[in-house]
Amino acid sequence: MSMKEKVHTGELYLPGDEEIMREQLKRLDRLYDFNSTRPTEMEKRKALLKQMFAEIGDGCYIEPPFHANFGGGHVHFGKNVYANFGLTLVDDTHIYVGDYTMFGPNVVVATAGHPILPELREKGYQYNMPVHIGKNCWIGAGAIIVPGITIGDNVVIGAGSIVTKDLPSNVVAVGNPCKVLREVNEKDREFYFKGRKIDNRDL
Repeated sequence: MSMKEKVHTGELYLPGDEEIMREQLKRLDRLYDFNSTRPTEMEKRKALLKQMFAEIGDGCYIEPPFHANFGGGHVHFGKNVYANFGLTLVDDTHIYVGDYTMFGPNVVVATAGHPILPELREKGYQYNMPVHIGKNCWIGAGAIIVPGITIGDNVVIGAGSIVTKDLPSNVVAVGNPCKVLREVNEKDREFYFKGRKIDNRDL
């Protein structure tokens, strides 16, 4: 099995392999073009994202600068996904994000890991595990999601949290390591922030 074939299997491989690097650099050139666009070049950004991503639905918006190891080549976005400044997707293997999910500034989603054994790291070995993020999630500013994580639908992750274990649907989770604080509940239908009531006309 070639190094390139091991990229999506979870096996150890060498990311500096010539075949892998050729593809990666080509994708990073497109990412550079995206990050170099002007704020008024919205249509150009949309067109570039369709070229860059494995899949991207309608209504998605990513605020530059955007960082991705493979320029989004292994990223699958549903529709209406929003990402604020500084999203980093370490997309050495696949990252799946459901419809209407939002990323705060400077979120990191990583799929790449390195072995603990020093001798293997010395040789440059790496492995990749996919990340799955459900629909209608809100990932707070500065959150970090590590390789192999699955997050359910309608999850809110607090700013600065480090997600090291899977999270079920319909929860608020915070901390380092990130833990479930509570379920999304009926009170959330009444208040949106510290006693501020939701106007039902907005629903």
